[in-house]
Amino acid sequence: MNTIRLKTPFEVGDKPLAEYPRPQFARDSYLNLNGYWDYAVCSRTEEFPGWQGKILVPYSPECLLSGLPEGMEITPSDVLYYRLKFKIEAGFLKAHTFLHFDAVDCACRVYFNDREIGTHIGGYTPFSFDVTDVVKEGANTLQLVVTDPSDTSYHSRGKQRVKHGGIWYTPQSGIWQTVWMESVPETYLRDMTVIPDIDRDKLIVKLDIAGKADSVNLVVSDGRNALVNQKAEGDTVVIDLPEYELWSPENPKLYDLYVNVGEDVVRSYFGMRKFSVVTDRKGFRRLALNNKPYFHTGVLDQGYWSDGMLTPPSNAALEYDVKLVKSMGFNMIRKHIKIEPLRWYYHCDREGILVWQDMVSGGTTYKFSAIGTLPFIGIHLKDNRYKFFSRADEEGRKEFEREMLETVNRLKNCVSVAMWVIFNEGWGQFDSVEMTRKLAAVDSTRVIDSVSGWHDQGEDTSQLKSLHVYFKPVRIPDDKRCIVLSEFGGYSLPTEGHMFNPNKLFGYKMYKSQEAFAEAFEKLYDKQVIPKIAEGLSATVYTQVSDVEEEINGIITYDRRVIKLPREVAQRVNAQLKY
Repeated sequence: MNTIRLKTPFEVGDKPLAEYPRPQFARDSYLNLNGYWDYAVCSRTEEFPGWQGKILVPYSPECLLSGLPEGMEITPSDVLYYRLKFKIEAGFLKAHTFLHFDAVDCACRVYFNDREIGTHIGGYTPFSFDVTDVVKEGANTLQLVVTDPSDTSYHSRGKQRVKHGGIWYTPQSGIWQTVWMESVPETYLRDMTVIPDIDRDKLIVKLDIAGKADSVNLVVSDGRNALVNQKAEGDTVVIDLPEYELWSPENPKLYDLYVNVGEDVVRSYFGMRKFSVVTDRKGFRRLALNNKPYFHTGVLDQGYWSDGMLTPPSNAALEYDVKLVKSMGFNMIRKHIKIEPLRWYYHCDREGILVWQDMVSGGTTYKFSAIGTLPFIGIHLKDNRYKFFSRADEEGRKEFEREMLETVNRLKNCVSVAMWVIFNEGWGQFDSVEMTRKLAAVDSTRVIDSVSGWHDQGEDTSQLKSLHVYFKPVRIPDDKRCIVLSEFGGYSLPTEGHMFNPNKLFGYKMYKSQEAFAEAFEKLYDKQVIPKIAEGLSATVYTQVSDVEEEINGIITYDRRVIKLPREVAQRVNAQLKY
């Protein structure tokens, strides 16, 4: 019995995820294109078959919320077609108009009013087109042609696999994040980088302005009063902040930032905080927040939903997960092999949840007999062995590096993002030392976990020694780096009526009752984790937030309807995780 049609309790409506999708770079100009589109599917060897029905964008054909027939699956040999006919009201169009896709899996060709405007490859990163020359007031038509090789190629695919099961999930294709448009004046703010500097009590704002601006002005507000009103002299603005509150999970204080570039007005926000690694009084290397050792107690989050798969049912659903994790006493979420819509990070910023952000893995078919076995007998191979690590394709390696830098640029201003995680358990790993150097060159304000779990490249290659422990006692190695337990736990509790496939369950250790599950969770921390803090442990990441398909090791069910781990148990454990 396959219960993929499990429904979450969140309302969707005919215009899903209609909230402004970019909270840290917001304009009044906004046209949301989510909703019902025409669709068609056929083999790559066949001609276009004509439109076959309606699909609810941005939900992939494979998921419940798309409205397509149950069991719909886009294979690597298929082509997926989209069409939207829509109107642009008078007064919307200004000097430049942009069409934004926040994510389309995996390769697409885009047409606007019957003219091809561009292509994109990469299922997790956003892309945009300047449609100024083709857009018009009144009737417009947008079309996409999409293909998705899933795990049959080297492209980034995360946890998707054609032969899914266990820790690998049903592949999904096509548009899976918001599609939207905006229009701006001749001179406008193209991008900006906001860097808090608590050591000098300053805020640094780097501006990327398109065109020549007669005036550029920045205003900092505490939500009630303007604290700073400063004109920009050049592309980099340094703002003195003599009085401010530090951002932390205990006090997630955010400040508003307004940037006026001529007629263009952008609304943003920031938090004053600093992430680093420091040495404590006992000589241990520790993760630090605002220059003080700070223990990260977190939970792994795949970001999957029973009805939307990679796509959340609503903004309320995103907020629910973040608030639930915070209510249990955790102060961190490791976002695992996925890039979320920007509103998810906005909720983490507001609620005070640190984020460890994984890069999305790719590469050809993984050799688990090698990458998943050798580390357990103490063998960690050099990751310049491209074929061994499924990275023989040079274009695939270049694509990963390009998407890594795009991910950093996408999330650079998110207050909560404390760490970048480049590779996980050897999946498509390559040249991790060089990738770490390149990432640090573009963002030195976060800690970097170069290699999470397996195939560590040595003490001189990264800031962290990152451990994954599931089937044996936790032991702290003799290592000079900051030591983090970046995956552990994975205890499982089957929950009748809330499972993707009751006849095929995956978990690291099964329990039959909530009482036994909660007792085992508490014992795991009491015996294996809390005593290790005095030995140098600086962070923990419990697996995981929710069940996902056959994997039932969540603290809540896949459909978000049952909380399996009692809040008071998690709160009691997390209260003890400190230096």
